[in-house]
Amino acid sequence: LANIQKSFGGKTDAKRLERGRAQETESKMENNLKESMAAGGVSSLVQIQSDARMVKLVLTEGVLFSSGAADLKEPAKKVLAPIAAELKKVPNRIIIEGHTDNIPIRHGKYSSNWELSMARAYSVLLFMSEQGISAKQLAGIGYGENLPVGDNATAEGRAKNRRIEISLMKTD
Repeated sequence: LANIQKSFGGKTDAKRLERGRAQETESKMENNLKESMAAGGVSSLVQIQSDARMVKLVLTEGVLFSSGAADLKEPAKKVLAPIAAELKKVPNRIIIEGHTDNIPIRHGKYSSNWELSMARAYSVLLFMSEQGISAKQLAGIGYGENLPVGDNATAEGRAKNRRIEISLMKTD
């Protein structure tokens, strides 16, 4: 009888309740992010996307970095600071992805787009850590040119491909 109760109540209900609270927190965090972006006047620079697994913020390269560089521009910190402030409030995992276009790097500090994308993801990750987000929550990935969202044959498409994605992973 105790096993049947556990199967239909008890732990299962507690897990459902916990999952419901987590979803409510994530929804509130998504709304807070939107409000913070609007209040900071940067909502036009950040796209917020959401699905069952994550809330994703997409920032274009031009907002954060100079061409071919991975050091954050000073205005980038004004865009990232309100994001960090909201992300600091939740315990979820945060994955920072760097993406580039397919134009080969011919000179400079980085030998490939892949290396550049990883360095950019790391720069954002380091900034988030400096803003007080736990290193245990943060992960960085560089995809280089390998996951385009736009057509690399056009300037507009290449611009879409040069981006940073910050994903807040939803709890199960």
